[in-house]
Amino acid sequence: MGDVVNLNQFRKQKDRKGADAKARHNRARFGRSKAAKNAEDQQRSKKDSELDHKKLTLKHEGDDEGN
Repeated sequence: MGDVVNLNQFRKQKDRKGADAKARHNRARFGRSKAAKNAEDQQRSKKDSELDHKKLTLKHEGDDEGN
């Protein structure tokens, strides 16, 4: 005779395998490469740096720098 198998465990295991396969497929299809992530990070930091250089500083009325 064959082994006794819990059908709920079998069903859940089958579902997990299917979900893992689908996740692997989606990572390959929609994921970004490390080079693309690094390029985006560099571009973002360059834009942030440029924006910081354009930032204006406001003088407050109470600041007297020389008087």
